[in-house]
Amino acid sequence: MNRRNFIQTGVAAGAFAMTSACRSDHSAQQPDRGIAGSQSAFELEETTIERLRQVMERGEYTARSITELYLKRIEELDRRGPSLYSILETNPDALRIAEQLDKERAEKGPRGPLHGIPVLVKDNIGTNDRMTTTAGSAAMAGSICPRDSFVAQKLRDGGAILLGKANMSEWAGMRSAGDSTAGFSGRAWDGGRGGFCKNPYFLDRSPCGSSSGSAVATSANLCPISIGTETDGSIILPASMNGIVGIKPTVGLISRSMIIPISHTQDTAGPMARTVRDAAILLGVLSGMDPNDSATQANQGHAYGDYTQFLDPDGLRGARIGVARQFAGADPRVDELLNAAIDEMKKAGAIVVDPADLPALLSEPESEFEVLLYEFKADLNAYLAELGSEAPMKTLREIIDFNEKNKAAAPFANQKIMIDSEAKGPLTEKRYLESLDTSRRLSRMEGIDLVLNKYQVSAVVAPSVGPAPLADPVTRDYFKGTSTSPAAMAGYPSISVPMGQVYGLPVGISFFGTAFSEPILIRLAFAFEQKTQHRRPPRFLPTVKLI
Repeated sequence: MNRRNFIQTGVAAGAFAMTSACRSDHSAQQPDRGIAGSQSAFELEETTIERLRQVMERGEYTARSITELYLKRIEELDRRGPSLYSILETNPDALRIAEQLDKERAEKGPRGPLHGIPVLVKDNIGTNDRMTTTAGSAAMAGSICPRDSFVAQKLRDGGAILLGKANMSEWAGMRSAGDSTAGFSGRAWDGGRGGFCKNPYFLDRSPCGSSSGSAVATSANLCPISIGTETDGSIILPASMNGIVGIKPTVGLISRSMIIPISHTQDTAGPMARTVRDAAILLGVLSGMDPNDSATQANQGHAYGDYTQFLDPDGLRGARIGVARQFAGADPRVDELLNAAIDEMKKAGAIVVDPADLPALLSEPESEFEVLLYEFKADLNAYLAELGSEAPMKTLREIIDFNEKNKAAAPFANQKIMIDSEAKGPLTEKRYLESLDTSRRLSRMEGIDLVLNKYQVSAVVAPSVGPAPLADPVTRDYFKGTSTSPAAMAGYPSISVPMGQVYGLPVGISFFGTAFSEPILIRLAFAFEQKTQHRRPPRFLPTVKLI
């Protein structure tokens, strides 16, 4: 998520297409082609799931040849070239799996829309294979999950190829307060794992987090699609700053089993893609009920196997949309983009209620953090116990002790949040129960649901976050204008799509609504995307150069 006072990342698009309002004074120098030069040399640049399916069906490419191309690009851009550090490890079995899927396609046909499609997963998503699952922490080096996470199993069942593990903010931001830097994972020196993930637009800018690697790799065309996780902002914010689409689903739509947790109240996995269509395809594959996650029982009757049925290019026509102005004002350039986006929605036939603020949400800002501190200890200890005797760490207390003895693994981070969490009691304590009640009440019945009912709108929009700040472990990156907390605290869905650029830095707009309103949000976000087409691929420039 990205409430900067306690959790930065998960507690928490090259050419420059400006809105007419911003083009004159927010432009950037154009001639620089970037470290990697023109991306046109990459065969699969900006490709989609549907295009990959078509070329495989026609025999022009195979799953193996596609996977080889992505692995080569990872080597060129992530390991060398601009050295994005968005991927902690690639799957040593990826090519073998791709060959098996090619054979299966030839003999039986495809399993579904993801057959033969490479997918990158965040490093807190468990996989029972030769890849480790560490939450970006040196303390968890070598950790192999005893079984696949529900997410990994759904991907495998759908014929996807797990391409690798994406870099992330260590422990999804739940390690340190005040001095952590988004996109940094602790170094395991013996394996060379970890380090700073870079924003592919300008390499000295923050990628945000905690799903930094998933966002950067998708934006930089190191993979067609990826999976992130969010507690508060960890999908939406890096999606915004890296110029892609991110969906944070309703809590319970996708199982969290065998995903390294923060909070069973707010955690969810979600799709990250370059288009709303691809994100919708991925959401359909991932959703479903899981006996290992009781929260998924609530999605009965709400999970759709195919969310592409809600993709309507005319989906804004007649829609009533509220504007949460309380999340504007942090940056006048972002406000200009927001106003231009609202004008585009009106031109497309939307009825916009402006403002439509959430009145009570910020009156008790500490309730969410209290919930997370309590649940992090309880949920992480339960996860470590499930790993069994082979777990490198058995408790949060052991992790804290490891960090104290191995400060060189994460030299820029303290562990105040972990220490504060360890000090919390059981989930039966009055302080926890009162904080949970307050957080849910302010975000739901006195927040999102109140606004939807009061103004008779189907969704609320706000800037996702401002443009990426400089990534600086000394002075620390600082994110302005985040709007993720309402949906995160409520456990409700939100979608971020590109809405323009500020000096070439992507900025997203978020659509959020009530529980299981993904069909509505996908319809609105897709229509906005098709109307505006703000996505621009990155050029890996060293820094912003103003005219």
